[in-house]
Amino acid sequence: MTPLRLRYWDARLHAAIGGLPASPADRWLRWLSRTADHGKLWFAVALVLGLRRGPLRRGALRGVGSLAVASSVVNAVLKRVFGRVRPDLANLTTERQLRRAPHTLSFPSGHSSSAAAFATGVAMESPLAGIALGPLALAVGYSRVHVGVHYPGDVVSGLAIGAGVALAGRRWWPVRPTEPARVRAAQTAPALPDGEGLVVAVNPRSGPEDYDPAEEIRRLLPAAEVLSTSAGRNITDLLEEAVRSGRPAALGVAGGDGSVAAAAAVALDAGLPLAVVPAGTLNHFARDLGVETLEEAAEAVTAGQAVCVDVADVNGVPFLNTASIGVYPELVRRRDALESRMGRWTATAAAAAQVLRGGTPVSMVLNGRPAQVWILFVGNCEYTPRGLAPAWRPRLEDGLLDVQYLRADVPFSRTRAVLGALLGVSDHSSGYASFQTAQLRVHLWSGAQRVAYDGETGESSSTFVFGKRSPLTVYCSRTS
Repeated sequence: MTPLRLRYWDARLHAAIGGLPASPADRWLRWLSRTADHGKLWFAVALVLGLRRGPLRRGALRGVGSLAVASSVVNAVLKRVFGRVRPDLANLTTERQLRRAPHTLSFPSGHSSSAAAFATGVAMESPLAGIALGPLALAVGYSRVHVGVHYPGDVVSGLAIGAGVALAGRRWWPVRPTEPARVRAAQTAPALPDGEGLVVAVNPRSGPEDYDPAEEIRRLLPAAEVLSTSAGRNITDLLEEAVRSGRPAALGVAGGDGSVAAAAAVALDAGLPLAVVPAGTLNHFARDLGVETLEEAAEAVTAGQAVCVDVADVNGVPFLNTASIGVYPELVRRRDALESRMGRWTATAAAAAQVLRGGTPVSMVLNGRPAQVWILFVGNCEYTPRGLAPAWRPRLEDGLLDVQYLRADVPFSRTRAVLGALLGVSDHSSGYASFQTAQLRVHLWSGAQRVAYDGETGESSSTFVFGKRSPLTVYCSRTS
């Protein structure tokens, strides 16, 4: 069908909808169309979704980010390219018309693209929430035809563009898998009804300032012994004291990744299983493990369900997630501070630009290979996506260290890294390198530095040996 024929039938369908008899739906659709102006409806929905941590909050962030990009593409570029004027409202009844008719161009519909972008973005993180929002997004699109300000073709095209923008965003902002990382089945882990025999150390400073998980743990596991850190007693002190007393059948920890790593070290030395209660800000290890809530952790302890996961160490100090040398810890700190406002890929690029601009390269030897490095990242098991924003692991039992680094001996490597982060291709940059190994020996020629691991800072040294410990048994409600 030729473009002229498409425009003809588009106008005919618009006229047919405009000739529908008056109904109570007129008022509701007019209200819906106005409410969606400038994305106000979707920002309100995002605020509600953001109250719940996990997929709903991630969906709200992705939805708002997709909406912003789609709106910019449609209003700043496509409307000007196509230049289609608005439909004639002369034959539309006054009850159907908006109080203020828009004066911008018509094709494609900005309201429709924003609606589809937001709903699709939410659906990518939380399919059920996306399905629930789908009819609302379609209603917003139809309302623009019903009140006469768009042709049906404008709306259909806007919906397609918005959904396409959200889906294309996966290239720069990968969707976290819904399935947790692969693990090994555990051989032994005692079932502890009501938490009997479990000693849990709680770090109330790990998560939100107004939230202390201790009382909720006592409610879910009333027989457990729950201890909180204080000025003179940290996670390690509390759990080591419990082990020396012979009280625990298992250890537990409620806190962020640094607290979990400290508890894991004690559990490994004592040969006891560990219960991980996600109570930090990010909870990278718990999320990879598949333990998203306190309830899930409590159910696993009560049922005696557990798995085995890899543990890495650096100079004898265990870590569960990542270790790094150079400016990577500062990059992560700045990225996390910017992510809620800019989206992950843009925040990564902005953070990289900030820290690399004033950073100093580190001369080192990696397993006998000399290298000039801006950032050295060592992961406990292989991380994805590759590049400057590794976020999760498909496996927690691959027996490997994931070594990634940004070279300083390649011309314009910093500029390439920032541009690569923006375009989602930092792993293809000639300044980016990676390999996997069971052991890594790092010698720093440029002088001693501190190593950072799981959000903590270790001792200063010029030589670091990374390896793998024996597996850790962790309570988890799945077995593989």
